[in-house]
Amino acid sequence: MTEVQQLARFVVSRRFEDLSSQAAESLKLRVLDALGCAIGALEGAPVKAIRQELDEFGGNPLVSLIGGGRSAPDRAAFYNSALVRYLDFNDSYLAPLETCHPSDNVGSVLSASQYAGRDGKAFLTALGIAYQVQCRLSDEAPVRAKGFDHTVQGSYGVAAGTAYALGLDASRSANAVAIAGTAYNALRVARTGNLSNWKGLAFPSAGWTATHAAFLARRGITGPEAVFEGNKGFKEAIAGPFHIDWEQEDLERVTRTVVKKFNAEIHSQATLEGLHDLLRQHPIDPARIRTVVLNTFDVAYHIIGGGEEGGKKVIRTKEEADHSLPYMMAVLLIDGQVLPAQYSPSRIARPDVQALLQKVEVREKPEYSRRFPAEEACDITVTMQDGAEYYIEKRDYEGFLTRPASWDFLSAKFHALAAPYAPEPLRSKIIDAVRTLDRHPILDLCLLLEAVGAQK
Repeated sequence: MTEVQQLARFVVSRRFEDLSSQAAESLKLRVLDALGCAIGALEGAPVKAIRQELDEFGGNPLVSLIGGGRSAPDRAAFYNSALVRYLDFNDSYLAPLETCHPSDNVGSVLSASQYAGRDGKAFLTALGIAYQVQCRLSDEAPVRAKGFDHTVQGSYGVAAGTAYALGLDASRSANAVAIAGTAYNALRVARTGNLSNWKGLAFPSAGWTATHAAFLARRGITGPEAVFEGNKGFKEAIAGPFHIDWEQEDLERVTRTVVKKFNAEIHSQATLEGLHDLLRQHPIDPARIRTVVLNTFDVAYHIIGGGEEGGKKVIRTKEEADHSLPYMMAVLLIDGQVLPAQYSPSRIARPDVQALLQKVEVREKPEYSRRFPAEEACDITVTMQDGAEYYIEKRDYEGFLTRPASWDFLSAKFHALAAPYAPEPLRSKIIDAVRTLDRHPILDLCLLLEAVGAQK
């Protein structure tokens, strides 16, 4: 068998019973987190533009759109995934050389599962497959250093998960993964330099394409059977040599994912919690700060600290702000929090945060780099104009592997994000539907998500 055929055999042989109780619970928690992020993004300008396009172009109304209405499954996958991703508040997986956001798969797997009339157990299994494939490829075949985006591994995960949700056999599942893996190899430039809307839409677009690939494979369309190991395939052209024995894989990678406490890029979370702790412990007046010095690990420095992916002190848009440690640190020191409100255009443009972010210095500390991804180690020194210094060290945050998020934590986050768009009874019904997802058809949850926005 080719490698994609081995992967396909892994996909079709999975059952809900293969999920440990911890993995099943972790998947439910990630679904709730993703849906809160999605509902909270309904008024995002790029998301509204996508919805306008869907409404103009149309689509057979087969599956639910979060916030109301229906569309074709691949278009719903794009829209719902854009909602999950837009705030940049959903979960992450920290591989040593690659970071991804596996709940980006939720929109596609949800659409395919509803289309196929699946129950919650099948949906959770399909999502667990998507998580496993994307995360394991991130472990073994990182592409960021080669100039490609983490959505590359995501296209394989989406295709595998949607193939399972659609009930495809091994041959058609292999073709779904082969088509998606061949067709969607995105460039990392989406996350370097001056960031555009595409930072938040790159994975939704990959999910759209990979979902479409699964539906094409369902009708018998074939893809390159040597997509991994073949001449000019993934290994030769992009990733280099690697090996995953899919016969030995489980569905447990979801238990190694982390969720966000702050609406900020994942590698900033311990830093922001550290500043939050300092504000509680000391009377820090942000107007009297002379300097803020952060020592952090290499991945944080290079992606959001001003390292190899570009400077982070010219901040004009949400996309630039939520990938800038100087901005996120400055706005937390001033506002005491980093949530969607901190990314409004008027907040970004205010002189107080624009002046303070220029006083933030980010450095890489090799010791902390060696401790990543087991830790998000960092230290912060805030020096005031009168010479007073406030110092803190951090190694993790609430939501990290060492301090995992609870149902109470994520329910509170869900309520906070969804409150402007859904009344409390509907929000509680969605939480309960997710918590008991293995006992109901996936349609039950989809109908609740359709009701969001209509009952504000």
